[in-house]
Amino acid sequence: MSKESKKEEKKQVKYTAEDIYVLEGLEPVRKRPGMYIGSTGIDGLHHLVWEIFDNSRDEAMGGFATEIEVVLLPDNKVRVADDGRGIPVDIHSKTKVSALETTMTTLHAGGKFGGESYKISGGLHGVGASVVNALSKWFRVEVHKDGGRYEQEYKKGAPEAKVKKIGDSKKHGTIVTFDPDPEIFKEIDFNYQTIVDRLRDQAYLVSSLKVRIIDARDYQGKKDLVESVYWVSDLGLPFKTYTFYFEGGLISYIKFINQGENLSHDNIFYVQKDENEINIEVAVQYIDDLQSKEISFANNILTPEGGTHLTGFRTALTRTLNNYARKNGYLKESEENLTSDDVREGLSAVISVKLREPQFEGQTKAKLGTPEARSAVDTVFGVAFPEFLEQNPNDAKKIIEKCLLAQRARKAAKAAKDTVLRKGVLEGLALPGKLADCSSRKAEESELYLVEGDSAGGSAKQGRNRHFQAILPLKGKILNVEKARLDKMLTSKEVRALIIALGTGIGAEFNIEKLRYHHVIIMTDADVDGSHIRTLILTLFFRYFPQLIERGHIFMAQPPLYRVQSGKTIKYAFSDDEKVKIIAEMQKLKAENFKLKTIKKKSKAEKADKVAIEALGYGEETAALDEGGEEVEGEGKITGVSIQRYKGLGEMNPSQLWETTMDPQNRVLKKVIMKDAVEADKVFDILMGEEVLPRKKFIQTHAKTVKNLDI
Repeated sequence: MSKESKKEEKKQVKYTAEDIYVLEGLEPVRKRPGMYIGSTGIDGLHHLVWEIFDNSRDEAMGGFATEIEVVLLPDNKVRVADDGRGIPVDIHSKTKVSALETTMTTLHAGGKFGGESYKISGGLHGVGASVVNALSKWFRVEVHKDGGRYEQEYKKGAPEAKVKKIGDSKKHGTIVTFDPDPEIFKEIDFNYQTIVDRLRDQAYLVSSLKVRIIDARDYQGKKDLVESVYWVSDLGLPFKTYTFYFEGGLISYIKFINQGENLSHDNIFYVQKDENEINIEVAVQYIDDLQSKEISFANNILTPEGGTHLTGFRTALTRTLNNYARKNGYLKESEENLTSDDVREGLSAVISVKLREPQFEGQTKAKLGTPEARSAVDTVFGVAFPEFLEQNPNDAKKIIEKCLLAQRARKAAKAAKDTVLRKGVLEGLALPGKLADCSSRKAEESELYLVEGDSAGGSAKQGRNRHFQAILPLKGKILNVEKARLDKMLTSKEVRALIIALGTGIGAEFNIEKLRYHHVIIMTDADVDGSHIRTLILTLFFRYFPQLIERGHIFMAQPPLYRVQSGKTIKYAFSDDEKVKIIAEMQKLKAENFKLKTIKKKSKAEKADKVAIEALGYGEETAALDEGGEEVEGEGKITGVSIQRYKGLGEMNPSQLWETTMDPQNRVLKKVIMKDAVEADKVFDILMGEEVLPRKKFIQTHAKTVKNLDI
């Protein structure tokens, strides 16, 4: 088609007022749910709970509620009850319908935009409850207020009937029950522990608030009873329940996140003060660790990306410790100042601000943008922390000494990087000799396989697609970086080769834009040693390259456990259950007729026990199999099935490794994600740190949940 024809065709396409669509009510939420809750995945699903809980929590922050109960009900419903004032049910002067209905069906409607109803709240956009209503296939609000009990139900955001009084009540508060819409959320599976962890934080942040989380999903036969009472806990049924109540506030929170750690000093710093109508609350303590844990909140909303309040805290912390160090002779005039990284090593801090009309970046409120919060936190903390250091000289000495140690380590690490990496890719020169690089220079299509051992590395090099797949064999178990500083880490040949291959640099020189491969794939054996090596590599990424995890660049390969062959048919199984199903299909028998059992060794030549598959209810005839295979019992004659158990990647020939583990058309990859950085940090400390007792306790606690343990 010529350019003239295209222009003529464009002229014929009308663009009039009729092409402008106006979405009314809650219709925009259902059209673009991600704009309001971040995503329609598991995180967005849980965001529904946070939105309803935050409304009840705001009642508690205002001093109107003392108790909140969150219940996971059968059929994926969630129920949130509080003993606050109860949402108003009288007629709204502007909308001419009940204020309750207005709040639940209108975006940007609520009691948080002006007046004195909510001086401080987590809600900014006034869309919380109405958004949850819009994204639920069924939604009900029950209000106890002024001696009455009122109710209204909705479907996909639309009211089924007007608000009606259904009885009298001596209680006061609001109960919201919602059922997420499967048309919006393809996977509806609330994680009890995720909810417990989130609401525990809230209990710490609102002193003397009782927060109860109940899992009643297994009580299908009692769901009507559970939904009929005000407090589900009053039923006295053996629900799985957590109850949180803390009078210590942030001091209790610091004790919680530092439990099991070696403390650098005894006293916890704490301050709470108002500055320019902003309430500032900060708690600080140092531990013997290389990492920092800074948790920030704005109006009790977790801000994982920080914001102006965290910036103000860091500025005041660095300035205060430098002033104290110079004033007391720890730093000489000729010596350089402590940096922000120096003073934050081993830091545990919780920063909470409460302010009117906070400016968040995005509906999910991950980052605070209010400029006044920075100066307010800087002022309050910048006055109180120097007083703490003066009044607690022993604590101050230990803090400064830890910061100075971090400074020396930073300088040593810089010197190590200058010498160790000078000939590496950071200066544009040679890549590690053991790296079999790919020919593509497009990072978005390139893959780097981190392979356990030279044997598997050899198979991977031969089996790969050389255009976009690079192979880096890692010999043995790399250094445990959880127990090593950066300067020591850079003396490890394996770690150094990995850093050079990635191309991003490390520490202050890290630049994710220089990443040479957008898929970094950890490929280890499916045994205990392989799991250990994988954990060591993940520890390296979590501690020094967290941005790669956050951006979804780190993956784990899933090599098969079994090769199952019947005649010319070959299939691979990634678990024992899958092996059973494959053999059942090959024998044209139903998988449910099979179970696993162990048979004793038949000869010394056999190195491991054989696993047989027994067809329940069938005869006892046994088919002879190829050497190295397994035995199958079943009805009548059964053709031979050969089963090969892979104990390591090195046992696969290059073509098998490509077909099962490296071919993008067939392989299975697990993406490494970081849902909760604080919890992940704690787990890495336990599993990879110096302390033995916490690790022993963790293993004892979780041992029974381990599946497919290979000893």
